[in-house]
Amino acid sequence: MTFPFQGDRMRLQLCTWPEVEARLAKSTGIIVPIGSTEQHGPNGLLGTDAICPEVVAEAAAERIDALVAPTISIGMAQHHLGFPGTISLRPDTLIAVVRDVVQSLARHGFREIYFLNGHGGNVATVQAAFAQYNAEASFSGVEGPGPRLKIANWFAGKRVGALSQELFGESEGSHATPSEISLTWHAYPDRAQPMDLEPKIAPKGPIADAFDYRRRFPDGRIGSDPSLASVEAGTRLFEASVEDTIEDYEAFLATR
Repeated sequence: MTFPFQGDRMRLQLCTWPEVEARLAKSTGIIVPIGSTEQHGPNGLLGTDAICPEVVAEAAAERIDALVAPTISIGMAQHHLGFPGTISLRPDTLIAVVRDVVQSLARHGFREIYFLNGHGGNVATVQAAFAQYNAEASFSGVEGPGPRLKIANWFAGKRVGALSQELFGESEGSHATPSEISLTWHAYPDRAQPMDLEPKIAPKGPIADAFDYRRRFPDGRIGSDPSLASVEAGTRLFEASVEDTIEDYEAFLATR
């Protein structure tokens, strides 16, 4: 029995189990988009951090015949809970979610599990989940290699970094950035909401809990000017991130 691995069959949730079984005989790698549902300033979508890695992962997978898992769209975003619409997991909850995803995929034979992330607040927690998974494997005493795990950020590749600097410079900031908002507008151009913001570049500073965040950054931005966002910039950033992701994922698969 053979199946064409094209189009929607890049997406795990649109495969049948025999299609996944057949694919595993060909490749044991999978991309897991992970992000967050949180405020992104006055003109940024709540789903920004999930939308960005999802659209990049699906495009990369289409081009290199890879498989993409369903997006983990709620992350560790407690500091954004002062803004309506934000949904957050506690760090220990996200650790449990990531561990369960890894264990589920590993049980079926996936051996290279690549998390493509869109939310900086997830990084430490996902790395802790990896450490917990590996510790449990080590203490079990069971011989044999487990899956290899990696988290990568869609926005951290060399092409995206250079393009963000070219397009936005110091106006990029660190939250509700023009780069991430542009990419969501590329994906959903009907949701683009250009607007002038005051102050033009938001303040910078540390963050702690939700109350502290809302007090320091009342419109949700940190150091950014998303009035510079555009669909055109988003298309360029999308292509750059897809290239970065393909390069990094293929290098990950090749490492033994």
